[in-house]
Amino acid sequence: MNAIAEPIAPTLSAAHELRDRLSRSGLQALRLGGRTLLPIVQGGMGVGVSAHRLAGSVAALGGVGTLSSVDLRRHHPDLMERTRGCHGGTHGDADKAAIDAANLEALDREIAAARTLAQGRGLLAVNVMRAVSAYAASVTRALQAGIDAVVVGAGLPLDLPDLARDFPKALLVPILSDARGVQLVVKKWERKQRLPDAIVIEHPRYAGGHLGAAKVADLHDPRFDFENVIPQTLAFLRAAGVEREVPLIAAGGIRSCEDIARVQALGAAAVQLGTPFVATDECDADLAFKRVLAEARDEDIVEFTSVAGLPARAVRTPWLANYLKAEPRLQATVHRKPRCTLAFDCLAQCGLRDGLPGWGQFCIDTQLAAGLRGDVKKGLFFRGAGALPFGHAIVPLRQLMQRLLTPAALPAA
Repeated sequence: MNAIAEPIAPTLSAAHELRDRLSRSGLQALRLGGRTLLPIVQGGMGVGVSAHRLAGSVAALGGVGTLSSVDLRRHHPDLMERTRGCHGGTHGDADKAAIDAANLEALDREIAAARTLAQGRGLLAVNVMRAVSAYAASVTRALQAGIDAVVVGAGLPLDLPDLARDFPKALLVPILSDARGVQLVVKKWERKQRLPDAIVIEHPRYAGGHLGAAKVADLHDPRFDFENVIPQTLAFLRAAGVEREVPLIAAGGIRSCEDIARVQALGAAAVQLGTPFVATDECDADLAFKRVLAEARDEDIVEFTSVAGLPARAVRTPWLANYLKAEPRLQATVHRKPRCTLAFDCLAQCGLRDGLPGWGQFCIDTQLAAGLRGDVKKGLFFRGAGALPFGHAIVPLRQLMQRLLTPAALPAA
């Protein structure tokens, strides 16, 4: 990956300008954790796509910036050098421990660097996938590092209150896709004397990366539509007497001020976006990665089953096109491997390592890491559906935030 200069922290005047723009937009602020924030949450994107540069800059402008916890060592040359010889074999357990330790150290560094950029403004979160093997360790380390919020998707985080028991001030935010999932999590958490501090409602039809549906065929099920999920969820929270305590954050397909207004009219308090933030100068990924996502057309985006067993949405790169052609043959010859070939075991269950029929048969860490460093031929590039606010352009983060807070009838800057 090309070296990226450290960003200049957004100024206080820029944050004030966006707060003033919010007051004139007709949108409502997000009130979360005792703070008044812009109603914009930057979604967590791994491997390494949303690290300290992006998350810290979003927070500095008054929004919610989110680091993705997965394999952050890839942003730290010394940690990559420390784990360069870790390839399993007879030293598999020791190699895995070394990689896990490096990633936890990287998480510490990234949270500290994001906090420096944020300058006490906005809110900083860490996104941890429930499906990763280091889920519990990553949640604990983020909390020990003083992160404001832990966001968990790619599985039901029923044990998150237990992991955060010693950190009562930290905000806990599950990502769910339908009202049934919300009811299950809230009821389980209530037994642990904890409520979600917010809930991200992610629409699988539009979001990028791993999606909250059982299979690809379910992605267009109307039960996931915001017009259904948000009112149903609010009705459940109202009946439970906690509606005012748990704001909803709509995620997937949000591209404009009008989109934010639409979901706020349904009862959502804020929105979460991922892909539009990639097409900004502050995104932590290589410029080639940004261009792949910004230039992708609807016909370039494909849905498939990931190695994590979940539906996923990504750009049809040469690697992904070749993989999809070979998938039937690979699926027909699945078999369990004795250990991960990278000594990493990034997923608690892996279609390739565990020989699971119907699951993806590739190394997701290898392909996502290739994408992060801008390798268009070998990389996997997760992307949400729909055109981006500035088309194919890569813009400053402040310009994107201005656009999201400005109705189409008014000038964005």
